[in-house]
Amino acid sequence: MGTHWTADDIPDQQGRVAVVTGANTGLGFETAKVLAGRGATVVLAVRDVDKGERAAARMAGAVAVQQLDLTSLDSVRTAAAQLRRAHPQIDLLINNAGVMYTPRQSTVDGFERQFGTNHLGHFALTGLLLDLLLPVPGSRVVTVSSTGHRIRAAIHFDDLQWERSYSRAGAYGQSKLANLMFTYELQRRLAAHGPPTLAAAAHPGVSNTELVRNSPALVRAPMDRLAPLVTQSAAMGALPTLRAATDPSVLGGQYYGPGGRREVRGYPRLVTSSPESYDLAVQQRLWAVSEDLTGVTFGV
Repeated sequence: MGTHWTADDIPDQQGRVAVVTGANTGLGFETAKVLAGRGATVVLAVRDVDKGERAAARMAGAVAVQQLDLTSLDSVRTAAAQLRRAHPQIDLLINNAGVMYTPRQSTVDGFERQFGTNHLGHFALTGLLLDLLLPVPGSRVVTVSSTGHRIRAAIHFDDLQWERSYSRAGAYGQSKLANLMFTYELQRRLAAHGPPTLAAAAHPGVSNTELVRNSPALVRAPMDRLAPLVTQSAAMGALPTLRAATDPSVLGGQYYGPGGRREVRGYPRLVTSSPESYDLAVQQRLWAVSEDLTGVTFGV
């Protein structure tokens, strides 16, 4: 392995099954394409099946499409049941899909959209599929967070759904902090259960994707102009996720991001998250609340 970890360092993925949420575009597309190119059977778990089919057609290898709408727990349960029938085991579950800076909207189940999509939908999906990963050597759950987890770095238990007041950035930050806290608590439970499954997290730095499409125009316009100067490609942004998912040296509970200044861009390396993200009591409280809201409990 050279100084910089790249997609060329990914071991052969023949015989492995990888489920990637939000894989029809951006980071998810790049992640899925590389895994398929390394021999994995890849499932693109996407809300829009037509877009998923078009994305699959641009990939080489064994690629399938699974409908999944993370804003609906019914859809999550249906998708999990269909995945269970199609795949008796899963090696990689990559919780990549996300929304950012949306207006105040609710999911089908009444959750604030960013928290409901980015955290609760993935929490439920993981819980419903976890037993397919637990017996598999080298299996991993990788959840994609963001440097945005430091925005108002707190889980607002007194108003989780932002019903009293709403901040696009604050709600996004809470959802991405929840992604990390979920990863850390899941890893603690997996470690107690015993090998082989581990949980890890990653973030893409500032990557040039469609994620900012919901930002206000006053924010989006300057971001579009500055993008070539301050962002990296989606292919580079996917490398931390790919490393967390495939590097044999990865340990449970680790967090990977770009190695450049302020973790904005660069080749993937081990990074640390905010002090708040490591609060054990808050992690466990968030877990209990997430089980209650989704009705999904874990076998670990």
